[in-house]
Amino acid sequence: MSHVSLGHYTAPGGAEPREIVSAPGAKESTLIIDRQTRTHADARLVAHLAADEPPENARIVCELYLADQTRGRCRPVTAQDLQQCPLAASRPNAEQPSSPHPPVLDADGHSYRIREVSTDDDFPQLRWTRSRHPGCDVDFDQLTLRDVIARLEDYEPVRTLTAEALALHREDPRVSTCQLQQELDRVTGSPILLNRGLREVVQRKVARGELSMSEIALRCQRVKRDRRGNISGETSWLARRIGQLPEGGEDAPTPWIHTDVLALIAREGLGASPNEIEVG
Repeated sequence: MSHVSLGHYTAPGGAEPREIVSAPGAKESTLIIDRQTRTHADARLVAHLAADEPPENARIVCELYLADQTRGRCRPVTAQDLQQCPLAASRPNAEQPSSPHPPVLDADGHSYRIREVSTDDDFPQLRWTRSRHPGCDVDFDQLTLRDVIARLEDYEPVRTLTAEALALHREDPRVSTCQLQQELDRVTGSPILLNRGLREVVQRKVARGELSMSEIALRCQRVKRDRRGNISGETSWLARRIGQLPEGGEDAPTPWIHTDVLALIAREGLGASPNEIEVG
């Protein structure tokens, strides 16, 4: 099997164009590699697919990788990658990734991925995990789907990856999908939404001088008075709702907002449709 081109992209800053290719690995496995298009240099490992995975998984991995704004941060391909099966280099008895999809990376280099995680009764579950150290995918902590979304401040691609992993293992008797399915159902049906889209609109309008934080709060009937009785908008209320300031007793701002409050700020404070502001 020769190298098969799957896709192309150009890194930010006008760097050399890059391509995603599939390449043969040990024991009929498949390597998904990100490399420079012209010289084939700087090869980086996107994913290592086992021999029993469907051929279309290579293109699925490529599409998800190209859609990820943090693409290009994979580790370099090593000679060992070409000589071993997927996951062979992991520590003994480690919980292994259960999906062909590449990990999702945050701005600090931590990776998030779905794994089969062993429980006390040794019956593995599908769970989202986060690496404890940037660039290291072996030591990790378990997270809920909601936790992952909160840390990335985005529903995608983790929501789609969750649905795909559940579909892949729906008939698999070896692993439990109940917990992950419940987490996806809660996220899908929750009235608590990400506030990032709202925050970005508020910040943009304030930066352009179209509105002030005080004006937006006043429009939402959030009023405060100073000692002389002068009225202004309660900007701290707005800053907490949009994730600029932490709630009382908390160390960090919340990434969440109730849909009713988002609708209030969008319609009354900004004169916009909530659907145009919600993070998809």
